[in-house]
Amino acid sequence: MSDDIQAPTTNDSINPELETSYQTANKIKQQVEQVLIGQSDVLQQALVCLFASGHLLLEGVPGIGKTLLVRALSKSFGGDFSRIQFTPDLMPSDVTGHAVYDPKSEKFRIRKGPAFTNLLLADEINRAPAKTQASLLEVMQEQQITIEGNAYHTDKPFMVMATQNPLEQEGTYPLPEAELDRFLMKVYMEYPEQDDEVLLVKKITTGQISNTALLDMVQEVATPEDIIKGQQIASKVEVDDSLFDYAVRIVAATRKWPGIRMGASPRASLALIRCSRALAMLNRQSFVTPDEIKQVAAPIIRHRIQLSAELEIEGISVDDVIKDILNQVEAPRQ
Repeated sequence: MSDDIQAPTTNDSINPELETSYQTANKIKQQVEQVLIGQSDVLQQALVCLFASGHLLLEGVPGIGKTLLVRALSKSFGGDFSRIQFTPDLMPSDVTGHAVYDPKSEKFRIRKGPAFTNLLLADEINRAPAKTQASLLEVMQEQQITIEGNAYHTDKPFMVMATQNPLEQEGTYPLPEAELDRFLMKVYMEYPEQDDEVLLVKKITTGQISNTALLDMVQEVATPEDIIKGQQIASKVEVDDSLFDYAVRIVAATRKWPGIRMGASPRASLALIRCSRALAMLNRQSFVTPDEIKQVAAPIIRHRIQLSAELEIEGISVDDVIKDILNQVEAPRQ
């Protein structure tokens, strides 16, 4: 196999459908950026996840805009939005729905839960016990929910954005590996830069906008059908054979890397290709380059590997290890 990438097309001959999807994504980004100040990287990764037809795990402290991101994103394309506040007493039926007996008709009818939506915010997902967490497994993987033996499909597009607080551990239930693996990407949402925070505080406290009116600034610039079309276009972005090999070599390196107790599964290899295709579309490219794979590698791999106790004691983070792997695994020549 050649190590040289043969670019199949150039931006001068870009597919008109890809151009349309790029413009749609760009309009959505512009709308959300109006209210989500100082989180451009997080927004970019959320859009990659959306157009790659995946689910996103957001980790960050309270008050930095996680809920705002999901609500603004759903409003920008006219999608339905639901929020579930996960608590220790939350039941699986509170997520998926259940059958209710109707005495008038003397029949059971299905009451669909909040999971039947386009964008589902699972807030503080690690506060619910494993049984309730597991209620999301089927809908995340199959985009359907089984109630009383009958399968009901969710609307499309469908995306779960789950949040968890990285600092507070009391009263929480760590997500099992099987559920973590269902999330296409894990993104860290950090504090905004000082200048961005000053702008945010100034806007809200000087009457330019209010907390409740913030979402009124977001205009509907697309439809759910546009998102579905964009997902289809992203899945067709061309990938050279050498890049399939590159993605697999990165993931395979996690399975034998010193200090990694558990490496990533083939699902990570699939995710690298899916997300690099979506990122290429967002970059207005009709083909993937090694740079796209490198950019999405950390959010795809970081929740799929486990470090040894020795590395954790030394203060080495998962992202440090991923960076070392990317530096060591040779990329194809462009």
